[in-house]
Amino acid sequence: MKRIISLVVLAVAMTMTVQAQGIKFGVKGGLNITKMSISKDVFDSKNKAGFFVGPTLKLSLPMGFGADIAALYDERSANIELESSSTSLSVLPGEQQSSSNETIKQKSIQVPVNLRYNIGLSSMAGIYLAVGPQFGFPVADKVFKTEFGEYRLKDASLSVNFGAGLSLMGHLEVGFTYNLAAGKSGEFTSIKDIDTHNNAWQISAAYYF
Repeated sequence: MKRIISLVVLAVAMTMTVQAQGIKFGVKGGLNITKMSISKDVFDSKNKAGFFVGPTLKLSLPMGFGADIAALYDERSANIELESSSTSLSVLPGEQQSSSNETIKQKSIQVPVNLRYNIGLSSMAGIYLAVGPQFGFPVADKVFKTEFGEYRLKDASLSVNFGAGLSLMGHLEVGFTYNLAAGKSGEFTSIKDIDTHNNAWQISAAYYF
């Protein structure tokens, strides 16, 4: 994983050296609307909000193509709920379904590396499409004690971004991205057949200087 990231960063740096006139630096931030998927039906996860913010760099290439890379501090959380009910055919008066839940809050550094295609609408506005890998590295807690057992985050994660947005005035961008996990984000150590991954809808704004 570290070698892949090093090669990606090196490739971007080499491209930036050749196309230095097309580089813009900026700040990016936005909201995460996350969903933690878990492979057992007895578990249910609900969308939770989070946020991300950090520096970003955009590279413009000929024919509308380009790239962007960022280093974002990211927080996202998911509510994991376990419901249990009687297995008998009849339910006694007053008997209710019981449930318990835990919230897992993940803090990480996310490094998206996106390829872009820009469609100019006018000299003041345009539309862009973006796709690319995103590398995640947890910070702070990586192990969470829950009612369902210990949940441990992986040391690194990989996901893929699919995004689109609007560019305004050559400086401001507003976008929507679906961040699709390419593998497990972590696992419950006490329940071996449960695996989890985090997907997120992201709403972002970036300003380039």
